[in-house]
Amino acid sequence: MKAEVMMINSAEGQSSRFSARRMDLLGPQFFAALNRRVAALQAAGIDVIRLDIGSPDLPPHPAILKVLSDSAARQDHHGYQPHLGPPALRAAWAEMYRRLYAVELDPHREVVPLLGSKEGIFHLMQALIDPGDVVLVPDPGYLTYGSATRFAGGEVHPLPLLLERSYLPDFASIPPAIARRAKVMWLNYPNNPTAATVSLDFFCEAVEFARRYEILLCHDAAYSQVSFDGYSAPSLLQVPGAVEMAVEFNSLSKSHNMAGWRLGVACGNRQALQALYCLKTHADSGHFLPVLDAACQAMTGDQAWLLERNQVYASRRDLLLEALHAIGLRAQAPRASLYIWCPVPDGWSSEDFAATMLEVAHVSLTPGTVFGRYGEGFVRIAFTEPQERILTAIARIQAALPGLNPAGAALPAVPFISD
Repeated sequence: MKAEVMMINSAEGQSSRFSARRMDLLGPQFFAALNRRVAALQAAGIDVIRLDIGSPDLPPHPAILKVLSDSAARQDHHGYQPHLGPPALRAAWAEMYRRLYAVELDPHREVVPLLGSKEGIFHLMQALIDPGDVVLVPDPGYLTYGSATRFAGGEVHPLPLLLERSYLPDFASIPPAIARRAKVMWLNYPNNPTAATVSLDFFCEAVEFARRYEILLCHDAAYSQVSFDGYSAPSLLQVPGAVEMAVEFNSLSKSHNMAGWRLGVACGNRQALQALYCLKTHADSGHFLPVLDAACQAMTGDQAWLLERNQVYASRRDLLLEALHAIGLRAQAPRASLYIWCPVPDGWSSEDFAATMLEVAHVSLTPGTVFGRYGEGFVRIAFTEPQERILTAIARIQAALPGLNPAGAALPAVPFISD
């Protein structure tokens, strides 16, 4: 089994004559490796239930699909578009912020549409960070914050997100010498992977800290419209003065079930956005107009369906929590995001548990250590599968656990996937 897991090792990320040395700064990407392993299992006829990645399985609203189809049928909608997209797109993003958060944005200078927020996050770091600059990055946290920083030559300083602090960073624990060197601080709420949520008061504290040390705050709000139990996620830009000292990323991937469409936005500080825009003019040539027309429909059309969609997620969350508790895995109920941050059974490491569940139960989970060393002891479980698939996954895990132990008495725990 060990050889089977390790068979997907490759030379990716290793410098050679035809690879820049800076590629070593990136290293292997976990989900790229996982996708290959899952594909190999599926090619062997094995049904793998994927609870590892937060890709919505539900479709966008039919009105969005109709606009896409109608726009694509037009002969004049297939050429290059401006890097910032049509004015209607920027106006739609600005209107969304006005409607959801009462935040006023200048669509011409404070809104930069993106080919998905991941692209914008990576490119912003290349546009802002010089070698030796410090970037404050949550741990556990979304992988791209750190990889983009390292690729730009920056120095990552981790911000531990711990259960005892409700997965909020402790600004007071950041050494002043580090804070003075920091150029950027990343935040992400509702949080990936922990599913932690915050109030506007937390963002006020973050803005105060960033203002004291002249740090650009970057907030990833990808899960802001996926919430439950009456919770409504605030925007960092609601804090007075935040627009002048922060950049907030948003996306239609999770909010409107459009992950594959690659539609994101960066809003806020004009100087940072100008740098990002300049880089993007060299790196891409805009998006496909029918996709942008559909994005406008998504943001300006009927939004009531999002509440119904969130109720579907809430029902799945409740079902998954109940099933996890029944097999002895005690996790907290998230108020937002697509994930449950679940402790692994006693004696297991995150990687051993996730690897064994993949190879034995054929259920794919994400080990917490993928997101940083403070993710040890947890796995991230996505509820982006129908209820019957979720129940099947838990039944498989339950069936596998009695014959396993972390010391390997019945079946050795296997090393996790590497690239």
